[in-house]
Amino acid sequence: CSSFAGIMLLEVFLVLGTLLIYFLFSKKKEEVLPFKDGWWGKGQKPVTKEDSSIRPFKVETTEEELSNLFRRLDQARFTEPLENSCFHYGTNSDHLRKVVSYWKNQFNWKKQVEVLNKYPQFKTKIQGIDIHFVHVKPPRLPEGQAAKPLLMVHGWPGSFYEFYKIIPLLTDPASHGLGDEHVFEIICPSIPGYGFSEVPHKKGFNSVSAASVFYELMLRLGFNEFYTQGGDCGWLICTNLAQIAPNHVKGLHLNMVLVTKLGLTHLLSIMLGWYFPGLFGFQDEDVRRMFPFLKKGLYRILSEFGYAHIQATKPDTVGCGLNDSPVGLAAYILEKFSSWTDMEFQNREDGGLERKFSLDDLLTNIMIYWVSGCIVSSMRFYKENLEKWIGTQKHEKLTVHVPTGIASFPNEILHTPQAWAKKKYTNIVSFHFMPRGGHFAAFEEPELLAKDILQFVDKVEKEQLQKKK
Repeated sequence: CSSFAGIMLLEVFLVLGTLLIYFLFSKKKEEVLPFKDGWWGKGQKPVTKEDSSIRPFKVETTEEELSNLFRRLDQARFTEPLENSCFHYGTNSDHLRKVVSYWKNQFNWKKQVEVLNKYPQFKTKIQGIDIHFVHVKPPRLPEGQAAKPLLMVHGWPGSFYEFYKIIPLLTDPASHGLGDEHVFEIICPSIPGYGFSEVPHKKGFNSVSAASVFYELMLRLGFNEFYTQGGDCGWLICTNLAQIAPNHVKGLHLNMVLVTKLGLTHLLSIMLGWYFPGLFGFQDEDVRRMFPFLKKGLYRILSEFGYAHIQATKPDTVGCGLNDSPVGLAAYILEKFSSWTDMEFQNREDGGLERKFSLDDLLTNIMIYWVSGCIVSSMRFYKENLEKWIGTQKHEKLTVHVPTGIASFPNEILHTPQAWAKKKYTNIVSFHFMPRGGHFAAFEEPELLAKDILQFVDKVEKEQLQKKK
């Protein structure tokens, strides 16, 4: 009888052991997002090996292109705004007239081209399309120290130019009073279909596709380990990259986080979090930014995300009009730089645009869209990412285990508390409520963002040193 019991016990242990091994291995397999090896060039994928050379690139425009632009600006047809409407109906056309006047008479595009070309730029073909990127190495390195590669990814309606003010703070922090313990080598690509990266010629190019392309880019540049940073679309692309290559991404820094897979806990915290914040792990600042949720959550989604619905359904229709009219393009983009920088700016007739940005900077970003003709393809990125129902894609179901730092800016469109973020990002080593700033963090508050990136990387590096000991 005892031998029979022993055999039964052994069988139970074998079954439990088999289940445990299956669970561990199957779970590990699911945690990595598959690399997306696509072909986004025209026609069929050639049988010959892709040209992997890296070619220097400079922004250039012809006199013919500029003449065409000025002709269109001269022939612009404006609509009279409603009295006292400020920016509540979108870009105020009285202010738009002033912007267009500046664009025609004072804005010096040739000078801004020199600004754009002050950092080295390159192109290389990956998965059938040309990828444009800025690559800036540090001017000096402390003895015995290596530069840390950092991939910085922009969003919509931004561009690689968003990072031009933060680049020197990270590549030469000592000269800007930020110390020299961590010095970066910066890689800022243009998302395919944005700026000077080629447009994907096939349907289906989404954030996982972009992450896969940028992973190939970093490997091609010789970076086996690197940090990533992003907001807006860059948040999603960098998150996907951390899911695809967790052993290559040393750290993930984000200045925007959205939760796309809501559970019962999220819904309960929305309903009861204002009254019982501690129950849901909310801090006082979370409560201030989130509630009343009807106003700061639901109403904001309804009032501010109409563009996303258009771009996620019929981007080419609106895009064709914007691609044909520089004034229309400016109106569409400037509205976002107003409300997404600070929702209160809607109460101003000038949209508060020059409170945080110069007209030269705003028009340089708009010109990148105009001269490259990329507005339609940039808008398509929403359709490719939102074609399937939110929360159903594989990357949305997978958690992120890479060390993560989150800089939470107070004027971001929607606030995501750390209590929500940690369900997706299981290794948050740094979460900070930033003192000021909105959606376009690197463009608006480069020093604040640079400091947060530096302290985050410092924490990650020290943790890794302790593990090695």
